[in-house]
Amino acid sequence: MTTLTITPGPVTTVTLNRPSVRNAFNEALIQDLSTWAAGVPSDGSVRVVVLRGAGASFCAGADLQWMSRMAGYTREENLADARLAASMFLALDSLPVPLIGRVHGAALGGGAGLAAVCDVVVAAEDATFGFTEVVLGILPAMISPYVVRKIGLSAARELCLSGARFSAARAKDIGLVHDVVSEDRLDLTVERHVAQFLKAAPTAIAATKRLLDQVAGRRPADVLDETVEAIAAQRVSPEGQEGMRAFLEKRPAAWQA
Repeated sequence: MTTLTITPGPVTTVTLNRPSVRNAFNEALIQDLSTWAAGVPSDGSVRVVVLRGAGASFCAGADLQWMSRMAGYTREENLADARLAASMFLALDSLPVPLIGRVHGAALGGGAGLAAVCDVVVAAEDATFGFTEVVLGILPAMISPYVVRKIGLSAARELCLSGARFSAARAKDIGLVHDVVSEDRLDLTVERHVAQFLKAAPTAIAATKRLLDQVAGRRPADVLDETVEAIAAQRVSPEGQEGMRAFLEKRPAAWQA
């Protein structure tokens, strides 16, 4: 049984498809997500990706059978296993297109980590989040860079050190989630974000995602050259030229047609 269901197109939907275990991670799901993410083209044919879960939950963390195998791993086997998971989160974080998380039910452990790598997260009012690894005696290691970046060190210390579960409302307060709506409005809210992203030039989005990572946490003076180079390159690019002409001519840009 496939661990993912992909609905391809300019707006691609990726559905975690292990509903019997609340879409928990195992080796197959990690590998399939990594393979898919590595294959997302940067040619503008994919404009937005929506990540969701089948069944009752978004993603409940680690699969019990995977954990039972993991418990017997050697240090070397643990290193290899953890590297695969870390590479998956990095691949998702590095997508050249916006990634929208549609969260319902549980988003725990690595599932909350998925929310942290999404550019926008829309959550149902009754969704539950948690960085629960410490309760199991392990660490939120692979997701920690994205969690700290997303919610800040203070909230990360509270929630990652306690392993406490928290509501969608709290997730919104700390910046992990952007919209909290009733479950029957999840898709409408996701569609609103999709429509906004489709107004933007694909190359401008990809370049902006890279730029935000480069400048985060650095002094403006230290990134001056990089920001100048970035805007100059985009202004003379085909989409930069088209966008500016479209604005001056008061018409939709080519990617909005």
